[in-house]
Amino acid sequence: MTEKSCGAVVFKKENGKILYVIICSKEGFYGFPKGHVEIGEGEWETAAREIKEETGLTVSRVGDFRTEDEHPYVRRDGSTAIKRVVYFLAQFSAGNISVQRSELSDARLMSFEEAMSSFQFESSKRILTEAREALKNYNII
Repeated sequence: MTEKSCGAVVFKKENGKILYVIICSKEGFYGFPKGHVEIGEGEWETAAREIKEETGLTVSRVGDFRTEDEHPYVRRDGSTAIKRVVYFLAQFSAGNISVQRSELSDARLMSFEEAMSSFQFESSKRILTEAREALKNYNII
C-alpha cells in the first residue's frame, strides 16, 4: 500500500539571508510541512494547503523544483505502508508562523546549518541540499 503526500521546502529571504521553515512532528522528528493529497487535488494545491494549515503561511511556488522521498511507516492501526512525498520549493514574504498544535509540536525559521543539524533523517538533508542548489540556480542566493 502506498500513500501520497505533498509539501515544500519553504523559505524566506531576510536581510540577504535565506531562512527555512522547519517543522517538528509530535513524535519529535524535524522536516518540512506536508500532508495527504485530497480527492481532486493536484500536487501543488495539496502542498500549499498543507503549508497554510500547518504553519499559517501563504506561499508561492518557486521555479520547477520537484523532488520525492519514499519511506515505510506504521499507520495508527498498526499496519505498514509506503509513504511517497513530493516536495516543491516555496517562498513566503509576509506573516508569522502559526503552529497547528494538533499536528505539530513546533515550526520555526532556521538557517541551512541549523536545519541540517536538527534533521534525524538523511532524506531531509538531501532534500534541503537539493533545494539550496535550486535556489542558487534561480539566482535567489
